[in-house]
Amino acid sequence: LVRDVHAQGKIIGSICHGGWVPISAGIVRGRRVTGTSAIKDDFTNAGGIWEDVSALRDGNIVWGRVVEDIPNFCRELVAALEG
Repeated sequence: LVRDVHAQGKIIGSICHGGWVPISAGIVRGRRVTGTSAIKDDFTNAGGIWEDVSALRDGNIVWGRVVEDIPNFCRELVAALEG
C-alpha cells in the first residue's frame, strides 16, 4: 500500500516509530528523514539521511520525530496536503 501511494506521488506521513513502515516499503533511500532516535540506525541502514529535527518534508513524505512534535508535524502535513 505505502509503495503504491508513494509511486502515485501522494502525501505520506510518518512520525516516531512509524518510520519503520516507509523503511519496510523501501522508500527512504536518499531522502531526508526524522523519527524517534531509537530507529535512527534503521533509517541510515535503509539509506535515509537522518536529521534530528521536530518535523520535515522531503518530497511527498512528511516526517515527525516524536509525539511531543505533533504540532510541528501537523503544520508540515497540512502544508503538504494544501499543496
